[in-house]
Amino acid sequence: MDIPSDDVVLIQLGNAPGQPTEISVNCPDKAGLGCDLCRIILEFGLCIIRGDFSTDGRWCYIVLWVEPNTSSYRVDWESLKNRLLSVCPSCLGSYYFTQPSSNSSQPSLYLLKYSCLDRKGLLHDVTKILSELEFTIQRVKVMTTPDGRVVDLFFITDGMELLHTKKRRDDTCELLMTVLGESSISCELQLAGPEYESLQGFSSLPPAIEEELFNQLPNKEDCLQALSMQTMTVNTAAIIVDNKLSPAHTLLQIKCADQKGLFYDILRTSKDLDIQIAYGRISSSVKGYREMDLFIQLTDGKKIVDPKQQTVLCSHLKEGMIHPLRVIVTNRGPDTELLVANPVERSGKGRPRVFYDVTLALKILGICIFSAEIGRHSTSERQWEVYRFLLDESPELPLASTRARSQITDRVRKTLMGW
Repeated sequence: MDIPSDDVVLIQLGNAPGQPTEISVNCPDKAGLGCDLCRIILEFGLCIIRGDFSTDGRWCYIVLWVEPNTSSYRVDWESLKNRLLSVCPSCLGSYYFTQPSSNSSQPSLYLLKYSCLDRKGLLHDVTKILSELEFTIQRVKVMTTPDGRVVDLFFITDGMELLHTKKRRDDTCELLMTVLGESSISCELQLAGPEYESLQGFSSLPPAIEEELFNQLPNKEDCLQALSMQTMTVNTAAIIVDNKLSPAHTLLQIKCADQKGLFYDILRTSKDLDIQIAYGRISSSVKGYREMDLFIQLTDGKKIVDPKQQTVLCSHLKEGMIHPLRVIVTNRGPDTELLVANPVERSGKGRPRVFYDVTLALKILGICIFSAEIGRHSTSERQWEVYRFLLDESPELPLASTRARSQITDRVRKTLMGW
């Protein structure tokens, strides 16, 4: 049974401005496919506003309605289609399919070294360009020299897999130099070498900071104000487990506050717990919250009837929905440091666009970044991706004040969650 690749992923734009775009995927199934698709959609700055999907374990059909997180954001729909196709099992003319070869090897890692004069919002402007070019930032090292220059080291992979060509590298540097204008000094882009290994030694977190970062609870009052709703708080997620409706599946009825990347967080958690979702429906957001129905099984095809397994599953899902990201502002010696952490998928991938959103929030606040780094930190339960930013003092927002620190965490969290 041959399936033309053009029919595997179909993208239908809305008929009028403001209408959502419909993305349909019709292909063989594989473990974690829904999570991979939602991750790419989130990476392209899109929000899933509703969806339906089903699978019999061999074949799946997924329909998602999406819209940009901001009205000014431009989406390259053809490139999005190609990226979605890259994670779908390939169509080779038989009912049982193999994985595309691109999934079996890691993409090449490149080093972008950029030097320029410092200014407010610079790091986000560079990050925005890299995002539009479909680069994924794997590691970053940002350093400010005493004479006001900034040296940025971005270790990136290319979603288009074209950085091996001289044209792609030259076009990237030329665009950066052009967009950033007179502040630009130099730009180099090449395959990463030993310098990448030197950044693997992520500085350890003090025990007190680790405790605060990974065991914090969401700020109820801030979230209520952000969502402006009284019927359900953001630190509440209701999950009803029903084993009576379906003879073969456990039904999860979920009601929770809406946020950016919500469905990705649910599918990431399910994927890491080896939960198979046979059918799901995502409702549109109503008054700031969503309802979802998920028919699930264990990997052995059985329902989840053990109360302990149900409790563990619901606990992990609620954590993923309520608190997928951690944000704190603390002291690092005499300096002020912003830390943001998110769980790493069992596949080793971190959450998309975190660096983009954090630098955007700091740009909105008018706060300059003295240095930044991305690393991994392991706790007893999981591995985390941790973003660390040393912040420059701001006359408008003195960083030592409790009010300023609260304002920073609030703005960063709201930007990350799409509130």
